[in-house]
Amino acid sequence: MQTGFLKPIEADTLFLARATVPTALVDGVELAPDRDGLAVVDILIAGGRIARIAPTGAAAPQDIAVADLDRGLVFPGFVELHTHLDKGHIWPRRRNPDGTFQGALENVLADRLAHWTADDVRRRMDFALRSAYAHGTTAIRTHIDSIAPQHRISWPVFRAMREAWEGRIDLQGSPLFGINFAVDEAFVDAIVAEVLAHGTGILGAVTYMVPELETGLGTLFRKAAEHGFDLDFHVDETGDPTVKTLGVIAETALATGFQGRITVGHCCSLARQDEATVDRTLDMMARAGIAVVSLPMCNMYLQDRVPGRTPRWRGVTLLHEMKARGIEVSVSSDNTRDPFYAYGDLDAVEVFREAVRILHLDHPMGDWPAVIARTPAAVMRRPDLGVIAEGAPADLVLFRARSWTEFLSRPQADRTVLRRGRAIDRTLPDYRELDDLMQNRSEPSAE
Repeated sequence: MQTGFLKPIEADTLFLARATVPTALVDGVELAPDRDGLAVVDILIAGGRIARIAPTGAAAPQDIAVADLDRGLVFPGFVELHTHLDKGHIWPRRRNPDGTFQGALENVLADRLAHWTADDVRRRMDFALRSAYAHGTTAIRTHIDSIAPQHRISWPVFRAMREAWEGRIDLQGSPLFGINFAVDEAFVDAIVAEVLAHGTGILGAVTYMVPELETGLGTLFRKAAEHGFDLDFHVDETGDPTVKTLGVIAETALATGFQGRITVGHCCSLARQDEATVDRTLDMMARAGIAVVSLPMCNMYLQDRVPGRTPRWRGVTLLHEMKARGIEVSVSSDNTRDPFYAYGDLDAVEVFREAVRILHLDHPMGDWPAVIARTPAAVMRRPDLGVIAEGAPADLVLFRARSWTEFLSRPQADRTVLRRGRAIDRTLPDYRELDDLMQNRSEPSAE
């Protein structure tokens, strides 16, 4: 059993001494952050909840277990706003031969048609969730491929997984299909029925510049309003500056007065557009209250990929400019070990580490740690998650690293994950568990 650096303590009360916390992730306690946005505190855990947070130095209560963290960092449980649990871990049987976006589309389609039975989807989803749980994640939103007949297979599996993981990872699901399908009201009604029966009140699509864009968006906004759903879109996942569906989504939101939450992912082409277009789009997004999730690892993997040529841009969207306008911004894993991204393990620490490097979320770090915790939790309507607060469940992730340079320089494989104040088994699932699902490989060897 692997629990991390902290030895398992079988006690209902635990005193975490000298814990370094990002003050941006602490609620209800006045702390004086240092220049890196960090403060050293003592945390008292009782009955599985955080009973007290105070600047370090107070004596530990009598007769309780004490763990001296020696100024090690403490995070709340992580929150992943944009993943694809139904696609995950198919790389060994269906690679992307050239690493391009088109190659990803074609090979995921082929794999889905050949292999995505209920048992296949369930086992791969469970594998991914066990990985995320071991890394310290408490909530995940996944997009679910919903082109018929797959929607009748994957949505019941999603509901079963959500029920099985209740109390460990809060799961949300958003349907995924091309916006051109949304012009067919009967198609949308069939998806709405699956969401009502098995989902969590979210509707969405992939948007791109097609003649059906405005009609499809109109249908989805109307259906979402009728059923009280939120909306979550894949948007402009391309480096083509002429692709501007993000602005059309913002215009539709403002024109309809939509009252639900709207999340958009990717938004890559915005970084390739002229300043006037960027300013107009961001202003509309801020007025419409649209939240953004960037997928830095996957977008760098796919965008501007041309065989034999070095990529010329990073593939990510304008998070600094968005945040400056008050737009909620998050980062997330996106795909894991499938044709859209050959790597990844649903580890939010890896996502944050790479996001800091790719997007320059540092100097100063400020409140950027919120992008894997507080902000995505708020977007998912779970403001109780992603924060360290008195009265909140003691779902914490503890690190030996004491500063951002220590934290971001190593993968933090020795972290300790607390759930309700107790260290969990952090043993990651073995890829060999999935070997029998990978027997029909697209190439002779697995990676």
